[in-house]
Amino acid sequence: MTVHLIYAREPLPTGGPSVFLAGPTPRDEHTPSWRPAAVEALAAQWAGPGPLIVLSPESRGGRRAAHYDDQVGWETDAREGADAILFWIPRDLTVLPGFTTNVEFGLDIGTGRAVLGCPPDCPNPERNRYLIWVARRHGAPVCDSLPETVAAALALLARRRGVHA
Repeated sequence: MTVHLIYAREPLPTGGPSVFLAGPTPRDEHTPSWRPAAVEALAAQWAGPGPLIVLSPESRGGRRAAHYDDQVGWETDAREGADAILFWIPRDLTVLPGFTTNVEFGLDIGTGRAVLGCPPDCPNPERNRYLIWVARRHGAPVCDSLPETVAAALALLARRRGVHA
């Protein structure tokens, strides 16, 4: 099926099944984003009725927010409205530290809508140990590959919506 990709600060659609892509965002043009691979995996695995709404905190065309509050407000609203929050944390303290991601994970893990993916071969996997512990304590799926994390997010969405994803 198809996905409808919504970028940061674009109007948030309502009504359709949705996944928010949470995790560290590259801060320079040399570090590739993991999100295009996540969108591809979601498109490949999505079999639900109608399009899947994918919410990305990255900006269309790389345009940064003029005001910090606009970006943070959009991300908060998008996470609150999403059926599933897919956390993918390829921790690299040099280029993808994920400090904001840690806070967002702490805010979202108790909602029952979070899944956690942490690749064991990332540069700093030891920095994900506590998040993995917290996720397991809350009964959230913990995965070590992006395709598995996508599958867990879609399974969670299907349970919440009562549909086959």
